[in-house]
Amino acid sequence: MHSRHHLGPTGLTAQQLLYCLCVSPAGGLQGLLVFVPAVIFLMFILQKYSDPFESTAELRRALSEGFAMSGQMFKMSKTRSKLSAGLCSVKQVCPEDQFSFYIQSGAANVVAPKICIQNKLVLGSVLNNAGTGINIVILNGKTGEVTKADHFDMYIGDVKPLIDFLNSIERGSFVLIASFDEPSSKLNDEARKLLTELGSSSAQSLGFRDNWVFVGGKAAGVTNNFEKHIKNDNAVNKYENWPELIHIQGCIPRYSE
Repeated sequence: MHSRHHLGPTGLTAQQLLYCLCVSPAGGLQGLLVFVPAVIFLMFILQKYSDPFESTAELRRALSEGFAMSGQMFKMSKTRSKLSAGLCSVKQVCPEDQFSFYIQSGAANVVAPKICIQNKLVLGSVLNNAGTGINIVILNGKTGEVTKADHFDMYIGDVKPLIDFLNSIERGSFVLIASFDEPSSKLNDEARKLLTELGSSSAQSLGFRDNWVFVGGKAAGVTNNFEKHIKNDNAVNKYENWPELIHIQGCIPRYSE
């Protein structure tokens, strides 16, 4: 017995039509983001009409409506993503001789952390400079200029680049740190000691999938307790295997020798 396929006016089966959409010249992830909603819409149309399309015009009209709707959905999703990830939504006003900051840890292994200086995003997913592990921004203590920003994978990465980075921090610099996903597995005694010397009281006890945000300095006189640390505990975790997102904000006094 031969299987029966419903054909559109082009002579293509439903499977062939879906294939044509998926291998569109748009290609890649961007192409998929645009075409997946259209594919879903087409599947709905094909299920609704059990008989072949009565006319080419009917098929064209249905597909036209589907692509228009998918384009609007893609634009709205893209806009919401940029707004939520890219802006420093919490504004901080500080005296002229101080620098404002806002630090937000990552959420589970899904939402990347963000660090803002003077209400401007300096580390985050939209800048492509945030990642799994320990995220660090170095600030010139006199000018407030960002001199370095990097992230170090402490799950499958190597701790040596982190140690080299910490040793390279110049006197009079401020250090802002945010964790993402897993910040501790590769930390050794030397790395924990260097973080402690920057003023952290949590570096020595930082554990698997803990959340941690911190502001310290290298001989920069940061005396305020700008640090939060929440332990990974499945009994109270907000995100099942990860604790809740945490953040800190405040004003850092300008460094003076």
